[in-house]
Amino acid sequence: MTEPKSKRTMPVPNTEVRKGLKRQNSGPITGVSTKKFLHSLDFVKPVPRHSRGPGLVLAFGQGEVGQLGLGPDIFEKNKPAVVPDVDNIIDIYAGGMHTVCLTADGEVITWGCNDEGALGRETTEEGSETEPGKVDLPEKAVIITAGDSHSAALLESGRVFAWGSFRDSHGTMGLTPSGIQKVPVELVLPTRVLKLASGADHLALLTVDGQVYTCGCGEQGQLGRLPERSAQRNNRLGIVQLLTPAIVSFHPRLKLEFDEVWTGAYCTFAREKKKSKVYAFGLNNYNQLGLKNTKNHFHPLVSESLSCKKWNQISGGQHHTIALDNDGVTYAIGRKEYGRLGLGDIDEDALVPTVIPTLKDKNVVNIASGSAVSFAVSDDGEVWGWGMGTNNQLGTGDDEDLLIPTKISGKQLETRSVLQVSAGGQHTVLLAKNK
Repeated sequence: MTEPKSKRTMPVPNTEVRKGLKRQNSGPITGVSTKKFLHSLDFVKPVPRHSRGPGLVLAFGQGEVGQLGLGPDIFEKNKPAVVPDVDNIIDIYAGGMHTVCLTADGEVITWGCNDEGALGRETTEEGSETEPGKVDLPEKAVIITAGDSHSAALLESGRVFAWGSFRDSHGTMGLTPSGIQKVPVELVLPTRVLKLASGADHLALLTVDGQVYTCGCGEQGQLGRLPERSAQRNNRLGIVQLLTPAIVSFHPRLKLEFDEVWTGAYCTFAREKKKSKVYAFGLNNYNQLGLKNTKNHFHPLVSESLSCKKWNQISGGQHHTIALDNDGVTYAIGRKEYGRLGLGDIDEDALVPTVIPTLKDKNVVNIASGSAVSFAVSDDGEVWGWGMGTNNQLGTGDDEDLLIPTKISGKQLETRSVLQVSAGGQHTVLLAKNK
């Protein structure tokens, strides 16, 4: 962020300021034995989401707290720059003010702001935050994710480890009921996990039996399992029920199963197994959930407008959502300001998923959203950006807003193909390989 890292503040989901945007272990669940399920699910493996890597990492945008990974003297890059000494990478994730990478060997590498433990490693040595460093985990990781001040990794056994802290409108919540976690701690669930996703300050986990669990901040309804009054930290049960992973109930009588989970900054999406039906909950003040009214939704509802297609990926910013269907076509819904939808100079917000015309003839394979920015990677290795140009997060060389997708270029991309993109609070990272 533009403010000093010691002055980290919580963004207000219902408002937006051009400068200073940032994105985008609990104890065991009582009464549940984790021993029983380990036997029957031994042959179920987590599903990696990594790209066609391995490759190297490029970064651009603001780097005042080391989130670019370019060392202590680089505070800004307006074009993609290669992060040194980082290769063999298969997955990347930009948090609010930090970056997380996964190597082909299953190691997790982090750099950036570590005020609340988001790096998961010791950074007492001067400059160690600004340079890539390894996170110690008990086994190989297959999926990584990150939010504003937290990070998480899904291991090959289906266990989940997380570190850092969640935040709400009152400030730091801690990651678990015992507080901030500076090193990885296990989040204990009653069964193994297949997939996970991070919002700004919450975590959604999909288990092998098709159930969705959530933990973190629930103020906007993003946990999907607590009424509005109980979703505040000053509720009668306190912070424990927020920070302890618990199952989301999608139907009062039926036990539905899901095969995918995605998040926006303050919302969650889950796709029903073997169907295109998408359930959504959380912040909906600009219709970013695809639901008819603009109130927050604290329990899952079917998003009819997002259930008309089979989605490959859904990525949500603060007030908008980008969706990629199985045919490689990219859609946008939500708030129009600063061009984040990529629909040009439109007069109204998008109330239903709308095809982004500039990308219509591109076969898109990966998308990402920041607070007020969006990105897409095509199958020919090109990357496109649009939205708010502040902080040079679009990598175009200037800070102008872009109303339509614009190809990101630069010397470091001339001989490389982009595989994946991830947008943080004020920076963006790319995974690329040599052509």
